[in-house]
Amino acid sequence: MEGKGRVGRILRLIDANLNRSREGLRVVEDTLRFVLEKKALYKKVRSLRHELDAVTRAIYPKLLSARDSRGDSGRLIKEAAARGNSRGVLAANFRRIEESLRVLEEYSRLAGPDAGKKFKSIRFKTYTLEKNLIAQK
Repeated sequence: MEGKGRVGRILRLIDANLNRSREGLRVVEDTLRFVLEKKALYKKVRSLRHELDAVTRAIYPKLLSARDSRGDSGRLIKEAAARGNSRGVLAANFRRIEESLRVLEEYSRLAGPDAGKKFKSIRFKTYTLEKNLIAQK
């Protein structure tokens, strides 16, 4: 594992939030694609997911090295109750994406401003997408 010191813990934080963002984007993408059949919107989400990957691709090996899934106390947290419908699934996942992107934005600034700006851009694109999707319903 990539150090258990402060740097290693920050890498774990970035890895966890990157995973959270990607997973949330995938849930939104698949809901738009298969449940709501909104081709143009799911392609926008897919594009955001790929944009997120591009920001972190270079440091992925370090993130993977710092990962400690077995030792993560968060894996024991009880999951939320049922969502009720696909709208609830979308709302929960948009919040997950936006919150994790904010963490990524803040912590990436420790390394330099460029990644933070990119995460911020993706976060605001997500806010717009969420608003446009909810307005269509």
